Amino acid sequence: MKLKNVVLEIGTEEIPSRFLPPMIEELRGFAEEALESARLGFKDIQVYATPRRLVLMIGTLDECQKECVELLKGPPMSNAYDSAGNPTRAALGFAKSKNVSVDALKTMEVGEVCYVAAEVREESKATLEVLPGLLRGLISRLIFPKNMYWKDPRIRFARPIRWILALADEHVIPFRYGDVESGRMTSGHRFMGQKSIEIKSAGEFMERLYDNNVILDQEKRRQKLEAGISMLKQNFEGALKVELDPELVEENLYLVEFPIPFIGSFDERFLEIPREVLVTSMKKNQKYFAVYDKDRESRLANYFIGVSNNRPSNINTIREGNERVLQARLEDAAFFWDEDRKRPLASRVEHLKNVIYQESLGSVYDKVLQTQRLAGWLCSELGRENLVELVERAALLSKADLLTSMVFEFPELQGVMGREYALHDGEDPRVALALYEQYLPRSAADTPPTDDVGALLGLAERVHVIVSCHKAGLEPTGSQDPYALRRAARCINEIVWARNLDLDLLKVVETSALANLVEQELTEKIIFFLRQRLLIQLKEKGFEHELTLLALSVAWPRPLQTLRLLEALDAVKDEPWLQDLATSAVRVKNILQKAEETSDVFNPALAVLEAENALNGEMERLKPSVSDALEAGKWQELMVLLAELSPIVTDFFDNVMVMDPDERVRNNRLALLKRCNALFERVGDMTVLKSQGKRGDE
Repeated sequence: MKLKNVVLEIGTEEIPSRFLPPMIEELRGFAEEALESARLGFKDIQVYATPRRLVLMIGTLDECQKECVELLKGPPMSNAYDSAGNPTRAALGFAKSKNVSVDALKTMEVGEVCYVAAEVREESKATLEVLPGLLRGLISRLIFPKNMYWKDPRIRFARPIRWILALADEHVIPFRYGDVESGRMTSGHRFMGQKSIEIKSAGEFMERLYDNNVILDQEKRRQKLEAGISMLKQNFEGALKVELDPELVEENLYLVEFPIPFIGSFDERFLEIPREVLVTSMKKNQKYFAVYDKDRESRLANYFIGVSNNRPSNINTIREGNERVLQARLEDAAFFWDEDRKRPLASRVEHLKNVIYQESLGSVYDKVLQTQRLAGWLCSELGRENLVELVERAALLSKADLLTSMVFEFPELQGVMGREYALHDGEDPRVALALYEQYLPRSAADTPPTDDVGALLGLAERVHVIVSCHKAGLEPTGSQDPYALRRAARCINEIVWARNLDLDLLKVVETSALANLVEQELTEKIIFFLRQRLLIQLKEKGFEHELTLLALSVAWPRPLQTLRLLEALDAVKDEPWLQDLATSAVRVKNILQKAEETSDVFNPALAVLEAENALNGEMERLKPSVSDALEAGKWQELMVLLAELSPIVTDFFDNVMVMDPDERVRNNRLALLKRCNALFERVGDMTVLKSQGKRGDE
């Protein structure tokens, strides 16, 4: 017989919603690990969470543990028996410690050494005997970002535990955690269910909760929430739309046990406040979904959708209460908006001297000036001299909004408010846009800057952060990256790729390092850090590791050219002509490696064979085109040009004895091949290309 259903429910006060999604995965992992360790077979494990309960459900659990027989190693045979074959004290002691007779000892070989061993059988216990300790252990292993402690410091949980239900089919699994005894009692919805519910069997647990308005399965709560919002949208008769922010949906799932969406509204005068302020206030403070004008998707409507955890019959009272709370929130936002605009953004820059960036790195004002200098240099380096004034102005204002009341209240609006206040002050629109776009992309799913002013400011900002933090000893270690330097490095590459900025990162870092008085050794460390982040990003894009290393060896430290070369290589790696090129390049390289000495000077007068002159002539013909393709970053065109040498190289090796007895002729031919090899290496070590292809002889 197997146990059909096992349920563990930990009933609590309301747990913060952000704690629950990771705890679901953690409890599932702990349960699988514990059952495996206890030698209990099972069919499946489900974990559910609501604000008031964390539930583990195990399906089809073995009635008892699997039998365990282990062969445990003892002392070597040479120590276990004397010369007469009698067991020594070592063998006797080992047998006694394993509770077996010395006559029952066996042997086992490890490497070339023979040991005595004891076969130990571990008693198989009934599952109902094992589960109390197992389930209690699971609860004790759960650690939340913030824990509450009881009288016993070993007892901790995110919120006070009010009840524990533990059932195996109809059997209670008895154990105690802190001062709470497990049993068969649970509680329904706080407002719409019974306070005390007796569960006769684990199989009826979920259904009984649903009868008491608790949707235990978070995915079913999600479906109900989204279906409810879809029904409410019909009230707008197609004129308005609702964006289902995935992050907000997830948060609402773990704020309620029975989601009931409702429509609310607010005064239209608040629509004069920037859209992002309204959305952030509704999302951060009230967990509301914003409603947009369908014909003008960027324009908010004066409605919102909230999610209640209370009776539908009370929905009007709930709506009115939520509208009053939102009214107060938006009054605050309107006050901040009006007060902040009384002072120009530029007037706040000087006060950044009073804001510490990092203790060993000075003030935010110092950081702004250093970023400004680097951003101006980037304009000149990239041939964007026409943008210097705009970029330097944007850099000067880049952190001024940190001192506004709105950003103090909503830190996530930095950049957004800089843009809005700059537009209000009459700053150039591209400067205003740059104040927002300097932070893009904010995440892997975000878009990069749409304008070069913001892109250059964002690049300068991130390079400065990486260099200055390395100088201060704040570089990432293991999983710790408090200043998000890995993210900064990723953003540098994303911006360079999106805006087609052919940047030499070595020069950029050296320029920033010079301004920050960073030593050469540390500069090299920073460059290596940036190279490794690029390598990881390219791997995430699906490029083969060997090809990626090849592209890096040729184009690094220019991320744009590295990506372009890699894309070109990936596109043609299996083409027959590329494999012919690789074969030719490998033959040239191999013979040069075997030569003891090679000359750098090729003398056409010593080239007496037609194949020599043909190879030299073709290289001379291709040189200008190769240089042009290289300069323009047209890597595939470059490879096509070099492939024109393949048949001529083949003919050369078929008709020319490179290692001629005459030293002058030999060295001249090696010099010719050296020039040929230099052309081939414009796209890296062809050995890698040859190994990637489907054809080509070794």
